[in-house]
Parts: sequence; structure tokens; C-alpha cells
Amino acid sequence: MNKIILVGAGGHAYSSIDVIEEEDKFKIIGLIDKNFPSNKTIAKYKIIGNDDDLNNLRKKYKYALVTVGQIKNPISRVKIYDKLKTQNYILPVIKSPKSYVSKYSKIGEGTIVMHRAIINIDSLIGSNCIINTSSLIEHNSVIGSHCHISTKAIINGDVTIGDKTFIGSGSVIFQGVKIGTNCVISAGSIIKKNLSDNTLYKNES
Repeated sequence: MNKIILVGAGGHAYSSIDVIEEEDKFKIIGLIDKNFPSNKTIAKYKIIGNDDDLNNLRKKYKYALVTVGQIKNPISRVKIYDKLKTQNYILPVIKSPKSYVSKYSKIGEGTIVMHRAIINIDSLIGSNCIINTSSLIEHNSVIGSHCHISTKAIINGDVTIGDKTFIGSGSVIFQGVKIGTNCVISAGSIIKKNLSDNTLYKNES
């Protein structure tokens, strides 16, 4: 079984570990965290280094995954992703066996699809995304790289979402809507019209 390093030891790491173990394609070696050295463990896994150790670890391990969460701001995830790519790590797609991904859809490297998420036919998901628990991405939708589609968000058919955009939990994006890059959509929002780049949409309800 291939061995993998997880970069980030916060809350998202817990959920990622559960999905990786359920998928059963990778053996987790340990986690990278800025607070190394530390006695903290995530599930049963130890923190084995910080970002400065990644280059040396690459000599022994070739797979890694960004397990830093993305609450609104994508900067940390993008920075780690870029560093891993520079160091020639392989960033696999991780898919929960409890999710559904159409064989006609495509998912970019380093993206994780969590439990009970659904990605329907002819959808395109970019790299380094979080497709979180029980979210729905309908047919022919395009999700850019470094996006977080939060828990129970509904992305209807033919939607386009730009890079580095955060869609909050329980939000609904109507059919055919286009959302720009680097947007933040708060939890429970209903989006019926296009939104330009860098939009911060706050739910008024």
C-alpha cells in the first residue's frame, strides 16, 4: 500500500483521516504541523515534522495531501499545495467509498471528496478542493481549483464557480449561475444570480 503524509493537523485533518482510512488505498505515515515538535496526535497519528521537513521527507515518501481546512480564506491551502508541487510530491484524489462520483466527471489532483458527497455527470472539479460531507454538485457544473464546497451545499446543474471560492454550509446555488474567483458565500445563502470576482455574500435571512 502506498504511504502518504498529511500536511495540516487541525480539524479538517480528522475528517480527512476518516475518509483515507475508509478508502483504504493509502497508509498514513503521520502529519506535518507548524507546532512540531508536539505530543499531539490526530486520531492515532503523530506529528512527524513541520513544513521545513517536507523536502527531506520527499526522499522517502512521494504522496502527500493538504489537510489544512479552508474557512473562507484559501491562502494556507494554496501555499502548501504549491510547495508540495515544487517538491515533486504526488497529490492523489481521495474519494470516500460512501460518496458518489459519476464516471463521466473529472476531479483534479489533491482534491478530497468526503462522505455522502455527490458529483454528478459531466462535472469538472479542480485541484486541491474540499468537496465536503453531503454536498451535491449537479450535472455539467465546473468548480475551480482551491475551492471548498461545504457540508450540505447544493450546486445545481451548469453552475460555474471560480478558483479559490468558498461556498458555505447549506447554501444553494441555482441552475446556470456563475460565481467568480476568490468569493466567499456565507452559510445558508441562496444564490440566484451571477456574482463577480472577490464577492463577499452574506446571508441576510
